[in-house]
Amino acid sequence: MNKKTKVVWITGASSGIGAELARQYSNLGVKLILSSRRAELLGQVKSNCCYPENIKILPFDLIDFKSVSELVKSAYELFGTIDILINNAGISQRSLIINTDFEVYKRLIEINYLGQVAISNAILPYFIKQGGGSFAIISSVMGKYSSPYRSGYAAAKHALHGFFDTLRMEHQNDNIFVTIICPGFVNTSISKNSLTGDGTPLGKYDRANARGLSVELSAKKIISAIHKKKWEISFGGKERMGVYLKRLSNKLLHYIVKKSNVR
Repeated sequence: MNKKTKVVWITGASSGIGAELARQYSNLGVKLILSSRRAELLGQVKSNCCYPENIKILPFDLIDFKSVSELVKSAYELFGTIDILINNAGISQRSLIINTDFEVYKRLIEINYLGQVAISNAILPYFIKQGGGSFAIISSVMGKYSSPYRSGYAAAKHALHGFFDTLRMEHQNDNIFVTIICPGFVNTSISKNSLTGDGTPLGKYDRANARGLSVELSAKKIISAIHKKKWEISFGGKERMGVYLKRLSNKLLHYIVKKSNVR
């Protein structure tokens, strides 16, 4: 870890990758701001870290766009600075297009895309004023290609790449870095919380996620990529190969994914 890194703000920190990032960053002696909607779970994550005295909790709803400016101001006041913002909060989807209500697509875009844009846009002037900062975006291999049952999720993740690639171009000279992380299947509860066609949670675990990469290894890869200021990384099982296959033949990738029976 870079010795200059003092404060890391993690959204979606109450479970899964976010909670494990908190644990590993705490082990490195970094000060942390942990955010999600669920204050009680954030408290549990904090208590499970090795240096809870270096951790502040800042609960918020990612789609409360009107409060974002005040939220970022409050976050900065906690430690006086923020070096890295990890946009980790998000929700997945498990429904065919024909069975999906428009409101589900709206919610996926608000949480997975507009929420990330809102908080990043609000913190950008602070980064510029302090002479730099880093954005880490937890996207997905679905930000690079698509799959049945994940139309809205994939669309939101694709949008993240468009926005943050542009942010990197516009502010590289301001010493601002962007790392986009594209995991494949990770063993978390993301599938259980995924939205179905009518907006209700799926309520069960996918076999693919259950067999996915551990959160421990995933978090380790993410922290390493941020530290090395990599522009983009992908990791996972065979699903990761879709990122490279799309460059070779989008049509071939189409038929492979179509036959994979991933749900």
